[in-house]
Amino acid sequence: MFYDFPRRFWWGTASSSLQTEGNKNKRGKSTWDIWYEKEPFRFYNNVGPNKLSDFYSNFKKDIDIMKELYLNSFRTSISWSRLIPGGTGEIDSDAAAYYHDLIDYLIEKDIEPIINLFHFDMPIELANKGGWANKEVVNAYVNYAKTVFSLYGEKVNYFITFNEPIVPIEMCYLYGAHYPFELNFKKGIGAAYNTIIAHCRAVEEYRKLDLPGQIGIVLNLTPSYPRSSHPSDVNAAKTADLLFNRSFLDPVVKGHFSKDLIEFLKENNLCPNAEKKELETVKNNKVDYLGVNYYQPRRIKAKENIPNPQAPIMPETFFDYYTEMPGRRMNTSRGWEIYPKGIYDLSIDIRDNYGNIPYFISENGMGIEGEEKHKNEDGQIQDDYRIEFIKEHLIWIHRAKEEGCNVFGYHLWTFIDNWSFTNAYKNRYGYVSLDLETNKRTVKKSGEWIRKTIFNNGFEG
Repeated sequence: MFYDFPRRFWWGTASSSLQTEGNKNKRGKSTWDIWYEKEPFRFYNNVGPNKLSDFYSNFKKDIDIMKELYLNSFRTSISWSRLIPGGTGEIDSDAAAYYHDLIDYLIEKDIEPIINLFHFDMPIELANKGGWANKEVVNAYVNYAKTVFSLYGEKVNYFITFNEPIVPIEMCYLYGAHYPFELNFKKGIGAAYNTIIAHCRAVEEYRKLDLPGQIGIVLNLTPSYPRSSHPSDVNAAKTADLLFNRSFLDPVVKGHFSKDLIEFLKENNLCPNAEKKELETVKNNKVDYLGVNYYQPRRIKAKENIPNPQAPIMPETFFDYYTEMPGRRMNTSRGWEIYPKGIYDLSIDIRDNYGNIPYFISENGMGIEGEEKHKNEDGQIQDDYRIEFIKEHLIWIHRAKEEGCNVFGYHLWTFIDNWSFTNAYKNRYGYVSLDLETNKRTVKKSGEWIRKTIFNNGFEG
């Protein structure tokens, strides 16, 4: 069967400034720069954000490769700490010029730039003030957003306010995996609420400028599947879904918070302080479109043991993960389940429960450890496993499209193998491989496959 896609379907890739640009000419520091300076041993092979693909210097060559692969769209982010060192105050003119040049070159090559404002890289000065838990940081972000819109809004048709805004909440306030390593569920919920307010206020400012484009947000949506149809398993999965999906999805798309989520937060003394004016801002500033990052499902079961009342309250206080499911397919490099149908289930949910808002798959992909062992005699990585992974997900996207889902694109994470926070280069993701010693770029077999797929606007499956 031939799986064909619409003529203007977005075929592209996603990346971030933090993970690709490097520190050349960067005058401000983010939380990641400071964390690496203090504790380099926390990073895989001691590789930090200073050893990247240097997209800053190589973006024209990289965009030329994108063009050769027929990619028609590219999502990246602006580094807040590069554009406005310290997070507030004067614009760095070199940074502003760099982003102008980057956007202009993408447009010259007929590649749609999708520009994201925040991808986990908060200026350290604002993080030291409390980050998203502090309303002062919300105000700083809104001013930063206004600056970006005024600089690039006449040429960028698609803006993104946040990539995966729940991740800094999880990693900073729930699981102690990112700077500043707190463990405070209630504070995390307050920070999440402030992030949503920051997003909505940025949308409001964008619309005030009457610019010709659209503005959205990228959410990492993970379907929560109960172990069984038993009410306790179903309720546990519903709780996970409320916390990890609906918490952001409802306010940004519907303009209000889920009643079930509000009741849950009240029952557990977790409600943030919400002002009437802020709730009006949420109501009046829904997104134009949605980006959906999908990697794996979440398997949930009811709690099997009563939580220790002395332990800090966490999402997992209310459910357990079901890890022993028979027949599970796993990416053993990443420890993630491979479940392509999840992308279809999310699509149906968006169609049926969120007004069939236009959306694109803004990230999908598989990271593989030790990918160098798959090189052929010509030095090209033969990543047939990645081709199969992409095809399987695209088949389910195709089905969702045929069933009326308003999906308009597919972006792989990522274009060139990039630095992945504490994992550095342990797992490789891209269509193009990166030699860390020489900075040489080599198109993988999957890159050749996507080139052919885009040329034919589909594939045999």
